[in-house]
Amino acid sequence: MAQNATVYKVELSVSDMDRHYYETHKLTIAKHPSETDERLMLRIVAFALNAHKNLEMTKGISTNDEPDIWQKSLSGELEVWVALGLPSEKVMRQSCSKADKVVVYPYGGKTAEIWWDKIKDGSLRFANLQVIGFSEKDTTELTKLANRTMQLQVNIQDGELMVSVADHIVYLTPLKWKAAA
Repeated sequence: MAQNATVYKVELSVSDMDRHYYETHKLTIAKHPSETDERLMLRIVAFALNAHKNLEMTKGISTNDEPDIWQKSLSGELEVWVALGLPSEKVMRQSCSKADKVVVYPYGGKTAEIWWDKIKDGSLRFANLQVIGFSEKDTTELTKLANRTMQLQVNIQDGELMVSVADHIVYLTPLKWKAAA
């Protein structure tokens, strides 16, 4: 029997001093049965890092032709494509041809580092691609905040993140493996 997705209700308050973006987003997130808490929490962090009034969570892991998060213009063009995990160079190429800006958030510690070593040279030709990793220590700490109903506060300043739920705080340092040109 197929398992159903678990629904998470998240009130995400973003205070991004770097981009001067201050807003609260009410998100309903379906966590696929095969999705880990680490990936779920990274999706929320990725949303906060790219927060915009038109940014949306997609069906994500359950579809092959959609990113985890996207931002579309009012006329339907893809402005931002946000993917988590370790996509192939082919998938990144296709993503870069579909959207103005593509951001990939790899995770998985040493596995992510090995993936990046294999594809980083081929990714240089994509001017609209950013690759931003997190240390395994950071993502492990972040996972401890996961709950079916969350009120998260994400503060971003000087490229650093502070993620808090109630009295629990996790500090994250994004690792810019590739910046957009």
